[in-house]
Amino acid sequence: MTRHARNCTAGAVYTYNEKKKDAAESGYGTNAQRLGKDSVKSFDCCSLTLQPCRNPVVTKDGYLFDKEAILQYIITKKNEYSRKLKEYERLKKQEENEQTQEASRKQATAVEAFVKSEKPVNGTVDMPGTSKDAAKRVESSISNMANGHEKKLPSFWLPSECPNAGRAKIEKPDPTIYCPVSQRPLKAKDLIDVKFTLLKDGDRSKSLIAKEARYMCPVTHDVLSNAIPCAVLRPTGDVVTMECVEKLIKKDMIHPLTSQKLKEKDIIPLQRGGTGYAYTNENLEGKEKRPMLQV
Repeated sequence: MTRHARNCTAGAVYTYNEKKKDAAESGYGTNAQRLGKDSVKSFDCCSLTLQPCRNPVVTKDGYLFDKEAILQYIITKKNEYSRKLKEYERLKKQEENEQTQEASRKQATAVEAFVKSEKPVNGTVDMPGTSKDAAKRVESSISNMANGHEKKLPSFWLPSECPNAGRAKIEKPDPTIYCPVSQRPLKAKDLIDVKFTLLKDGDRSKSLIAKEARYMCPVTHDVLSNAIPCAVLRPTGDVVTMECVEKLIKKDMIHPLTSQKLKEKDIIPLQRGGTGYAYTNENLEGKEKRPMLQV
């Protein structure tokens, strides 16, 4: 398509390029942009603090955390559960008391109605216009301002004032603690200590955090980075490349450093690249949703 065809405004069809151009100029439509290197979390950074781990631990799903940060997260969630459990027990007790009072009130009403029904008829007839006749009319009135509701505003449009409005059902809090990234059950005993092998480059002028290449595979001595898939060996916590796993370890299922027999669950793929704006290992794209321009 030529430039003049794209800029043509005399056509009867609203083309894709015209729609895209108008959306960019008007501020409508969803913006999508692939995250750059500076926006993606490094493979050796904590998924909570987004900083390089001092004492790295990994979950069974391969998400890396700083030990101090994840333990603080677990303690906070446990304290929150204790607080919710106390509130649940208080509301439960209050509900039971209200039910008991309601049952007593209904029983008293039934007894009172039974006593009134057993009283003999005195034969008197209320004349129209008397106070008793007016009271009966008030009781039978359908007005929402009668029967003592004169000072109550008829806010029937509020959810709390609807006829079918009631107290929300009390639910017992869930004691399970979930991983902040994968949302799967998480326990402190399931955390596995991770041991990174420092890269031997001989450069001592920079600190470890300032270096772009910090760690290497202890078997192949390949430099570890976000571009290289890695795995954690559960028995020792060593981080090796997936290439080493596929070509060396999976042949005999023996630990290359300790000659220990390994199982399939002992090899944990290390998740990398996840941020608060993108998924982990896939769809590294940030999106901004805006109103859509439709014609």
